[in-house]
Amino acid sequence: MEIGRSLVEIKGSWWIVLSASETKEGRPDERRIDDLLQPALNRYLKKYRPLLGGPNTLPLALWLSSNGGTTMSYSGVERVITDTTRSTVGVAVSPHLFRTAIASSAAMHGGARPHLASALLHHTDHRVTEAYYDRASSLSAAKSFREIIQGYVKD
Repeated sequence: MEIGRSLVEIKGSWWIVLSASETKEGRPDERRIDDLLQPALNRYLKKYRPLLGGPNTLPLALWLSSNGGTTMSYSGVERVITDTTRSTVGVAVSPHLFRTAIASSAAMHGGARPHLASALLHHTDHRVTEAYYDRASSLSAAKSFREIIQGYVKD
C-alpha cells in the first residue's frame, strides 16, 4: 500500500483505494477505514512511521521495516501480524485467518443476510466463501457437542 495512492485521506478520513489491477478478483475496491482505527493510523503516520524511515525522505510505502526504514514486503507484513497476535493473545493469527474469522462471524451473526460474508470478502461467487472461509457450521457443531457433553456432566 502506498500513501497518496492506495491509502488516501479524504475529508479528514483515511480510505483504502485499490484499482482493479491491485485486487485478486480484478475489480476496483474502495473502503473507508473505520473510525475506531483512524486515530491509531494517524498516530502511526505522524509519529512512528517517520521514526522508522529516519531523517531521509520517506518512501511512499505505508509499512516500513524497523531494519533501515525500507518498504516491508507482503511476507514481512504477514509475519509481523502473525507474530503480534501470537505475543499479545497467545494464538498466531495470519491475515488469511482474519478473513476466515470475518466470514464465519458473518455467517453466524448475519441473520437474514445469507451472502454477507461473500460481500465482506469481495467474492463474486458465495460458494468460494463457503468452501474456503466459512467455518460457522463447524463452530455450531462444536457448540452443540459441548451442550450434549454438559448435559451428561450435570446428571
